[in-house]
Amino acid sequence: MDIDIDSADRLSITKLLQHTSAGIVRNGKLIKHNTGVYVNPVPCDPESGICTIDHKQAEKMGYTKLDLLNVTLYERVQNRDHLNQLFNTEPDWNLLQHREFVENLIHIGNHFATMQKMPEKIQSVDHMAMFLALIRPAKRDLIGLPWSQVEQSVWQKPEDGSYYFKKAHAYSYAYLVIVNMNLDSESSPLA
Repeated sequence: MDIDIDSADRLSITKLLQHTSAGIVRNGKLIKHNTGVYVNPVPCDPESGICTIDHKQAEKMGYTKLDLLNVTLYERVQNRDHLNQLFNTEPDWNLLQHREFVENLIHIGNHFATMQKMPEKIQSVDHMAMFLALIRPAKRDLIGLPWSQVEQSVWQKPEDGSYYFKKAHAYSYAYLVIVNMNLDSESSPLA
C-alpha cells in the first residue's frame, strides 16, 4: 500500500520522521525514490539509507510507503479555516475558458487545449475529476465525449494495465484545483 501526503514543505516533514527512503529500480539499478519513504522497519542499505527492495515489490510484500509530496500551493493558504473556505467555495468555472488563467493551475495548467476539445464546459467538481482522469494515458480516448459518456467508463480499470486515475485520486486532485482556482480568482482581473 502507498499513501500520498501533500504538504507545503516535504523537507520539514522528513526531518520530523524517522524513516528510510524508498528504492526504485531504474535501468537495472536501485536508486532513491523521489517522494517515497517507509516509517516502518524495512531492509535498508546502511551506506545509502535506501530500502533495498524496489517499492513495487515492497508493496507486494506488505510494506506501506508514504509518498510525501510537495504542493507549494499550500504556502498560499493562511490556515485550516482558510483552506476549508477555499475548499468549500464554488469556483467561477467560467475562468476555465481563459488560457492565461488555466495555465497557472495545478495539474491542468498544460491541458487548456484538451479542455477546449470537450463538447461541454467543466461546471462541477465531478467534471473536474473526470477531466483529470481522462488526461491520463488509459483514458485519452474519452477526450471530446460528453460528460455523460465519459462517466460511463472513466473509472474502470484498463485491462491493458495502462496508467489511469482511480476515482478517489481524481477527486482529491480536483479539489486541489478548486483551491487553486479560488486562490487565483481572488487576484485575477478575469474574475
